[in-house]
Amino acid sequence: MKIRKPVVAGQFYAGSPDRLKEELAWCYRHDLGPGELPSVNASGPGDLLAVIVPHAGYRYSGPVAAHAYSALARDGVIDTAVIIGPNHSGYGPAVSVWPAGYWETPLGRAEINEEFASNLLGDTIKADETAHLSEHSVEVQLPWLQHLYKGIKIVPIVMKAQDLDTASAVGKAIAAVSGRFIVIASSDFTHYEHCTTATQKDALMIKAITDMDEIELYKQRKLLGCTMCGHGPISAAIIAARERGASSARLLKYATSGETSGDFTSVVGYGSIAIGK
Repeated sequence: MKIRKPVVAGQFYAGSPDRLKEELAWCYRHDLGPGELPSVNASGPGDLLAVIVPHAGYRYSGPVAAHAYSALARDGVIDTAVIIGPNHSGYGPAVSVWPAGYWETPLGRAEINEEFASNLLGDTIKADETAHLSEHSVEVQLPWLQHLYKGIKIVPIVMKAQDLDTASAVGKAIAAVSGRFIVIASSDFTHYEHCTTATQKDALMIKAITDMDEIELYKQRKLLGCTMCGHGPISAAIIAARERGASSARLLKYATSGETSGDFTSVVGYGSIAIGK
């Protein structure tokens, strides 16, 4: 049985179960967060098809991320989460899915949905573990899911190639799989610019996302020189959601690292966005 051990526990998020639960509660209750811990609505509408969530350390981006997971809890029970993140390490093929076994965090183990992962394999998505071994963009989403849902299965995907054709292929491959699942696109927005500049750039990127216009997203990223790191995963999520009947997207929360660190001269932008029916 293959188990992927956590690589950023104790760095991006707390390394013990009790401290991690306290940290998640802090994120939800923070002034920038939704204000309270959510509870899963067992009879929720099930309208959400994708969410976009930041992946920085919880002390910076956690309150913004909490809005996405609060929205998921209100929406109902989830069986599987397909988590797509950028490949920061550069290892592995263009798009890598971890195919089998379990991923572990201080909150326990989450099983890979092996059938789902197998259905994704083809010309674009390859079964590969090396791209995931030191990557944080998928891992940091897992404690949030484990905190809300018992027994949730995951499909971890990282994208080294983030061109629009690849994003389209990933999105359509995900949409072709049947069942109740959520797509989580893991991305931060503008990196290490003054708060004013970062916020202006990110507003235009967010407009393209909430318009569900992945072509405009790529156009604006190039025109603005925006350093968003997960434009490929975000576009794949938009495409997958649209293929599954999504008709709207809304911004849940935007903030920068300056609002938690106090340094507004060089910030990273964070946004939580929901896409659904």
